[in-house]
Amino acid sequence: MASSVAEKLAGVRVADGDGWASVAPNLRKNLVVLSSEEIELAKTLLHEGQKHLFDHWPEPGVDDGRKKSFFDQVARLNSSYPGGLVSYIQNAKRLLADSKAGKNPYDGFTPSVPSGEVLKFGDDHFIMLEEVGVREARKAAFVLVAGGLGERLGYKGIKLSLPVETTTGRCFIQHYIESILTLQEASSRQAQGQCKAEIPLVIMTSDDTHSSTVDLLESNNYFGMKSTQVTLLKQEKVACLDDNDARLALDPNDKYKIQTKPHGHGDVHALLYSSGILDVWRTAGIKWVLFFQDTNGLLFKAIPASLGVSATKGYHVNSLAVPRKAKEAIGGITKLTHTDGRSMVINVEYNQLDPLLRATGHPDGDVNCDTGFSPFPGNINQLILELEPYFEELSKTRGAISEFVNPKYKDSTKTSFKSSTRLECMMQDYPKTLSPSARVGFTVMDTWLAYSPVKNNPEDAAKVPKGNPYHSATSGEMAIYRANSLILKKAGAQMADPITDVFNGQEVEVWPRITWSPKWALTFSDVKRKVEAGCSVSQISTLVINGQNVFLDSLSLDGTLIVNAIVEAEVKVTGSVQNKGWVLEHIDYKDTSIPEKTRIRGFGIQKIEQLELSYTEPGNFCFKS
Repeated sequence: MASSVAEKLAGVRVADGDGWASVAPNLRKNLVVLSSEEIELAKTLLHEGQKHLFDHWPEPGVDDGRKKSFFDQVARLNSSYPGGLVSYIQNAKRLLADSKAGKNPYDGFTPSVPSGEVLKFGDDHFIMLEEVGVREARKAAFVLVAGGLGERLGYKGIKLSLPVETTTGRCFIQHYIESILTLQEASSRQAQGQCKAEIPLVIMTSDDTHSSTVDLLESNNYFGMKSTQVTLLKQEKVACLDDNDARLALDPNDKYKIQTKPHGHGDVHALLYSSGILDVWRTAGIKWVLFFQDTNGLLFKAIPASLGVSATKGYHVNSLAVPRKAKEAIGGITKLTHTDGRSMVINVEYNQLDPLLRATGHPDGDVNCDTGFSPFPGNINQLILELEPYFEELSKTRGAISEFVNPKYKDSTKTSFKSSTRLECMMQDYPKTLSPSARVGFTVMDTWLAYSPVKNNPEDAAKVPKGNPYHSATSGEMAIYRANSLILKKAGAQMADPITDVFNGQEVEVWPRITWSPKWALTFSDVKRKVEAGCSVSQISTLVINGQNVFLDSLSLDGTLIVNAIVEAEVKVTGSVQNKGWVLEHIDYKDTSIPEKTRIRGFGIQKIEQLELSYTEPGNFCFKS
């Protein structure tokens, strides 16, 4: 026994070397159970002021497995953050000190309106840009940020599995993949004689969403995309911070585990860099990287023209944006110029933009200009980056994005927190590190065409002041019908005006329920080519088009019509279709007998009567009622 104790003490003396562990006696006693790699991590933690993590450690031989598990977690936290835990803790100390001092991150900066492109849907310039964007798409890669669950929506599953709309039940990931595949096919057709492109898709997941995302993709055969085109990158969480000294917080339920929280979608840049996938894309001739988020069902209506803007303007960074009213609760794309000559084009949050303007010679702050909107367009967190300059920048930064911290202090002394905090970063803050020579711009699209995210649960949405966007499952679905109706109207169809109704306490416009698969129309030119003169649709109508070569000619629809056709079937639909159709039924979102994905909308569809046409053989067909 004496020999065993002596051997352990000798092992401690060797591991402790110059006495680095003397400040943490309970750790020092346990050095004999740690590997050399774990000892190096322990040194790092002590050097950064984290000795409290070991205050509760018992003698060697007690909980040794849990002690090893602690260092497994530390190793993951260290490897997943650019610069490791040393950088994380040091960044945290600096940001926490700035927060306590009330430092303004925009001190010394003057805001101005950056240069960008404001598009008008359907005009010749818009159509030209869509054509350019489709041509460029074969050289594009898509990155979908999907680390969050739908709990904020009142939905327990992953948001990608939610239906974009309930008329077809097509879920968000299916809609996105089918849109990318349609772009892929259309772009390849334009590049005659060249190899058929396969557009890659990266999905950033988290511990919360990864396995469910894999299951959703695999159980649906990747919705028609080759599995080799899809890459899932899982983001890790970051350590929580207990105080202004950036002491790492222990999990309240497990003293051998550091408490962690999400770092934010800005992690996508570091993941793309560390995975090596950017090198693969460069070798494959990829030129553009398009970043988008998980629940904006309108986005792909804006993608072709926006990509066209990037190509024609030569933008290194193109932020997709929508018109915003002054002081509206959406960040503004802003050029900031510092007194030292630095400048950058970034998103400035709405609650920071107005005071910043007032402090820099604009006494009225954020006000509308003669267009009726703020001159600072609204950021919608969708980015198009040119790959080569993006890769060069990430080679310098390793994907590290400017961070912020938002501690909730107990009182005005700012000496302690109500609960632990952590550093966060946002995908759209990538341009903050770029040089002034970088070509950074924006593309503004009409909100009805480009932006209606699904973010809020029914109760929160119902509290939104009238006239402001609800950003709920209810408004998100109605936005799809509105956009499709307005597109058909612009193409020459006579569309009935919407009625107003209230679902889940939200007053919305109810347009004809028009949906089509991406392969029917991805651009406005596609719609114009397939909708002939004399078409009309009543307000109670539902129209579902599943087929690439379906043409509407003098169709009068008053009811429900579904057209299914294989690619080799060319179908013309004409005449008058009238039936009792499908009816929206009000439902109570508190009624737990109804599935969550339906309850959160406040309505279901009663399918009374419809005409369904299906064409499963090649050939030319004409349906006339």
